[in-house]
Amino acid sequence: MADINSIITNAEIIRSRRKTVALQIAEDGHLIVRAPMRCSSKDIIAFIEKSEKWIQTHTDKVLQHNRELEQLEPFSEQDIHDMAQKALEVIPERVKFYAEKLGVTYGRITIRNQRTKWGSCTSKGNLNFNCLLMTTSPEVLDSVVVHELCHRLHMNHRLHFNRLCNKQKHLLIFILRVV
Repeated sequence: MADINSIITNAEIIRSRRKTVALQIAEDGHLIVRAPMRCSSKDIIAFIEKSEKWIQTHTDKVLQHNRELEQLEPFSEQDIHDMAQKALEVIPERVKFYAEKLGVTYGRITIRNQRTKWGSCTSKGNLNFNCLLMTTSPEVLDSVVVHELCHRLHMNHRLHFNRLCNKQKHLLIFILRVV
């Protein structure tokens, strides 16, 4: 791992209207610092220095994950197509099942091959899911479906959304045990 001065020099600093400073390790292992507009460079550097152990631990995890990914065979176009077809069969059934339990409606369901998201929900109620969900366990798939359906009631990730989502995920665990 690079020394703290190198980390600070190579850090990407993104200022926005947020209220707190947050750290993120990018896929390539470099540090991203998200900070409020008025946060001084001195305060950002102090935060990075205070977080050196966290940075090292998470950078190591990202780099190890990258090494593991390099060992895997990439999916072929046929693999992606097959997963998308399977997703078109499986996911709408799961959405219908959990939408009834939540008492929500939804619009169109779209299956995509996305790089960073498992799913999303538009303000119009359209649901998007990653075809790579077909490589996960049924519990993970259902958890993503429940998460996106909870957005039909709360289009954010604030307290009320998280409470609803956690409550529904506990219900999901109960349903999976009974079935």
